[in-house]
Amino acid sequence: MKLYKDCPYYVPPLYSEEKNILNPEKNFNLQNCDCRCFLAYKDGKLVGRIAGIIHNRANAIWNEKNIRFSRFEAIDDLEVFEALLGAVEQYGRERGMDTLHGPWGFNDTDREGMLTYGFSERSTYGTNYYYPYFCENMKKLGFEDESKWVERNFTVPDQPYERVMRIASKIKTRLKVFDAAEKLPMKKIVKKYGDAFFETYNESYSEVDGFTPIGKKQQKNVLKQFATVINTRYFSCLINEKGECAGFAVVLPSICEALRKSKGRLFPFGWVGVLRSIKHPTELEMALIGIKKEYKFSGINSVLMARMMCNIVEDDIKKIESNPMLESNLSIQLNWKFAENEIVKRRQTFKRPIEKK
Repeated sequence: MKLYKDCPYYVPPLYSEEKNILNPEKNFNLQNCDCRCFLAYKDGKLVGRIAGIIHNRANAIWNEKNIRFSRFEAIDDLEVFEALLGAVEQYGRERGMDTLHGPWGFNDTDREGMLTYGFSERSTYGTNYYYPYFCENMKKLGFEDESKWVERNFTVPDQPYERVMRIASKIKTRLKVFDAAEKLPMKKIVKKYGDAFFETYNESYSEVDGFTPIGKKQQKNVLKQFATVINTRYFSCLINEKGECAGFAVVLPSICEALRKSKGRLFPFGWVGVLRSIKHPTELEMALIGIKKEYKFSGINSVLMARMMCNIVEDDIKKIESNPMLESNLSIQLNWKFAENEIVKRRQTFKRPIEKK
């Protein structure tokens, strides 16, 4: 908070989430991960922080020996950078890891990637802001490029796209799916279709860089992070005749300005602004979209978008921004070719081999 106190583009994460990073009762990701956190001091002053995460399940799935760095913040000082990254590197070395990479989180819904373009754009709820010196210092310290993402701003149409609406009507009838969000509140959707939702999520993201399936306990963290800020007018969960989730789209009301004002704290009064932003949003963030493999290339993405698009136009939404989309995830990129948009931010992760000592 001190590092970014004068930065108009920084959006703080929820204070409670950061505070409980090492609490297994709150952070169920610790079931599959080992985590160690470090603080850096220079001349008696706190100048940086970093978390080292060994994702045991990810390493097993991808047959790797990686340690992730996360929650990385520091002043513009190469010595501080090396001290923090070196501490995580040493932790990884002790545990037999051979590569340091990041910023990665506990799972694919966590904040990932370091900003490399778009420094004069405000962050979203699901991303971290970084000053330009961060990626510059990573290069100086010998880190190489790894995964890359883009973030887009979408032009809000005056009317729903007629072609999308026409196709959606036909596809919905042909595939025999219905949108649970049309009639059910979020709590009932979670209770009735939560398992089906996460099955489709895990299936649709299984080949994405660094992905690991979200297990039962970890699902509680994701639901706590996202379900509380979902407005069902901008959420779609398509259910087929078998009760499976054929596809989903999560578009979140932006709570960025509310979080900035409350400095990431919901209590005692921060929740008021957050609740107002959820119920009566003027800005939205595209968070997640997933389609069950058997429905890919079926045109089902038009069904996911149709109802939400009508609501977006009706509610006079002013701005829609995407959260990071992997450059290598072509199916996600192609989902948005029908809409007018522009790339406004880029981010990436970095990697460096861990030398044996």
